[in-house]
Amino acid sequence: MSYRAFWFAARLTAVVAVVFLPTPSSGQTPVPAGAIAAPTEDDILRFKMPTVTVTAQKEPEDRQKVPVSVTAVTRETIDAAGIRLVSEAAILSPNTIFTESTARKLSSARIRGIGSSPNNPAVTTYLDGVPQLNANSSSVELLDVDRIEFVRGPQSALFGRNALGGLINVVSSRPSMAGWTGSLALPFANYGAWTVRGGVSGPVLKDRLAIGFSAAQVSRDGFTVNDVTGHDLDSRSAFSVKGQALWVPAANWEARVIVTGEHARDGDYGLHDVAALRANPFNAARDFEGSTDRDIVGTTIQVRRSGGPLAFSSTTGIVKWTTRDRTDLDYTPQPLLQRDNAEEDLQFTQELRVASAEQAPIALSDSAHLRWQAGVFLFSQGYQQDAVNSFSPFVVAPFPVSQHSPRSALDDDGVGLFGQATVTLATRFDVSAGARFDHESKDATLETFYEPQIAPPSRVDAEKGFSSVSPQVSAAWRVGTAHTLYGTVGRGFKAGGFNAASPAGREAYDEEQTWNIEGGVKTEWAGGRVTANAAVFHIDWDDLQLNVPDPAVPAQFFIANVGGATSNGVELEIAARAAPGLDLFTAIGYTKARFGAGSVSGPIGIEGNLVPFTPDYTVSVGAQYSRLVGTATVHGRVDVARSGAFQYDEANSLGQDAYTLVHLRGGYTARRWLAEVFVRNAFDTAYIPLAFPYPGFTASGFLGEMGAPRTFGASVGIRF
Repeated sequence: MSYRAFWFAARLTAVVAVVFLPTPSSGQTPVPAGAIAAPTEDDILRFKMPTVTVTAQKEPEDRQKVPVSVTAVTRETIDAAGIRLVSEAAILSPNTIFTESTARKLSSARIRGIGSSPNNPAVTTYLDGVPQLNANSSSVELLDVDRIEFVRGPQSALFGRNALGGLINVVSSRPSMAGWTGSLALPFANYGAWTVRGGVSGPVLKDRLAIGFSAAQVSRDGFTVNDVTGHDLDSRSAFSVKGQALWVPAANWEARVIVTGEHARDGDYGLHDVAALRANPFNAARDFEGSTDRDIVGTTIQVRRSGGPLAFSSTTGIVKWTTRDRTDLDYTPQPLLQRDNAEEDLQFTQELRVASAEQAPIALSDSAHLRWQAGVFLFSQGYQQDAVNSFSPFVVAPFPVSQHSPRSALDDDGVGLFGQATVTLATRFDVSAGARFDHESKDATLETFYEPQIAPPSRVDAEKGFSSVSPQVSAAWRVGTAHTLYGTVGRGFKAGGFNAASPAGREAYDEEQTWNIEGGVKTEWAGGRVTANAAVFHIDWDDLQLNVPDPAVPAQFFIANVGGATSNGVELEIAARAAPGLDLFTAIGYTKARFGAGSVSGPIGIEGNLVPFTPDYTVSVGAQYSRLVGTATVHGRVDVARSGAFQYDEANSLGQDAYTLVHLRGGYTARRWLAEVFVRNAFDTAYIPLAFPYPGFTASGFLGEMGAPRTFGASVGIRF
């Protein structure tokens, strides 16, 4: 994308917003975009974009004032756009993409060019304050979610390990203390898709105890057809549940327990030769049809005390997940290779944090005040994997052979200490400084062997420790009440560790580090009816960790440090309440991420190459409209998302051209009843967002999966 096109899109959005921005008269009744009920009196009087509170720096703060580049997707937007996975919301965040498989366990976020293996993510997803230390548990069905925050740039000073690209913060809605509410929706669509989704929430003891429960059963047929059997391959079926209890024993104390679960039974991967997919989309050819299963159980306990000079909070998380995937490893009609891969993980996390009271900063002088926070974070994680590659007779021997590659056990324990202080001068100028110390120790037992034993087995027992200090300094200047200028410099790090499987001598990899310089502006115009935020950034990182294929084992990857890289770019977000009930929005990102001097992947020099899976630009433009018709509401939404071209591998040998997706949704809501129709990928754009090198079995040298085709359907529901 040229700079001319970049600025044209930005100017077009701004012009449209200004043209449609009327000054509300006393007779107007503006409706918040995505709203089901009538607008509040406050919305009518102000007719402005709603204030969004985020926890991008752990403490609640207005998104327009926090000195961080953050996109907040609210519950109203989640409902109006029909967002059911975090990756579907990512189009609203500039320079943010997901490398996501049809199997829901494989979903990795990339921000500003930074990403890595699911076993060691560079962008960590937090579910209600609990970090998902392995990305295999991060992509879950969204149930009763109040907000999704995409925080861009290193956040290691407050969040520690594996947040050097940023983080994704998913926040559940609180159970209702005001009265009982509930909903039930029945969406259905092509490809045999159907869903039952519902929930209830309400008080058990007035002003003291509330509970909430929600669940969803989601199912669809596969998009990809196996030409050998005529069966579809990549089907999906999952049951998800969330239960909550909120206890408020006193005015300044509260405790909240959140229990989540998922039971997913999906089909096989939709993988096929990229050249064949481009000639004949959504078709594959294999003799064995497998499956991918995942089970997750998570428990979160939050305790918070406010009031007085200090605020105290505690977040405890326990996450256990298991996966098993079986697939045709050669991905051809020939009975050559199969893989049966079983993984399981148990993690425990505990954060304790104290902070100055939200409404009572410490007075340093008549014109200077101090806010601060400090805390400790503890975690423990145990991961096990047993992957069995089954070779047919005469592939490696005259008889069947099973290769355990790997059978591994990885144990990880760590502690982090962090603190941040912010001094406010004359109510207009903030200076913040923070730092975090992290230490973790890792133990690994790695085995590879054959049954029968046609080659000597190998075993590695190793341990290693890692320590890191992550500082961050920022400054913010508020110009009037509607504009904020900010700048920040910070260091990020991603932990080193051990590969569950890798070539001999490549079992361990070192820590990855970045320095990030960012400047930005957050503004409000037209009495708060328009917000326009922009940021520029430069990232310089060393010992970059890259997920690279093992040349000796098909479809097996390991993490390697390949050298340095830089990433430079800009981001722009504009949102406008252009007319009563009409919101316009756009998010534009430009990134140029390249490997630095001396970078090497295996025998290949990659200096100057583009970092894979990093589009040179991302653009999303959309509109959302709602209008009262008597006592009912008519609403509609359109989202247009365009991704620039990107490469599939570090050698830049094959990539995906730019493509555009269009999503449409509209409906009619009476007092309690809701009916909607929707279309995703309305123009049936064919694209391959995920592919990786696979020489030997493919003509193109790459295996890939198609992005979802056009899907359309309808939904009926009831709310009370």
